[in-house]
Amino acid sequence: MKTALSRRHALGLVAAAATLRVAAPARAASAGDARAFVSSFGQQLIAIVNSDHSLADKKVAILPLLQEHVDMDAMGRYCLGRYWRVATPEQQTRFLALFHQILVNSITDKIGDYRGVTFTIGNVASSGPDQAVDTVISRPEQPAFNAQWIVSFSSGKPMVVDVMAEGPSLRLTTRQDYASFLGRHNGSIDALLHALDHQVEAHASPAP
Repeated sequence: MKTALSRRHALGLVAAAATLRVAAPARAASAGDARAFVSSFGQQLIAIVNSDHSLADKKVAILPLLQEHVDMDAMGRYCLGRYWRVATPEQQTRFLALFHQILVNSITDKIGDYRGVTFTIGNVASSGPDQAVDTVISRPEQPAFNAQWIVSFSSGKPMVVDVMAEGPSLRLTTRQDYASFLGRHNGSIDALLHALDHQVEAHASPAP
């Protein structure tokens, strides 16, 4: 479970590297607004990554940025799928807290303790009612990677609701992972929470 979840999260969770800070009134998303949103948030994120702060301090700084500009609760509910409706309020709260932490860990792991990270914005295209913004993220002495951010304006302001890193949808692959795990554990939400809790703890205390 740890391997599967870690792989899926690390795959895309990079991701949020493209969200931002311009609030818009409720209306259909436009390509220009989505591009401005990703550009603005990307600059904020890159400023944190390229700072001389420790990786731990960068995580602290990145978390509120993601909470403001990435709809992590909606992503978490989607990823839990039908099991969200059968989870107790306490289980839902715990799940979302773990999901937030795993997301931040995945992003910081992917970016790493680098300086000199850059990103460029490519094409912007409609994705149903949302906008898909292509970006390329470059790190010193590491291969560049492609990430596509799905930006929704349904809440009245731009929010990232999905990420595709080198292809797969973060929401869909994570939902499939969770459903597979729950299917093997008789639908036990507590078993999933325990596995996610272990993943977070293992990340906080890596083996020597």
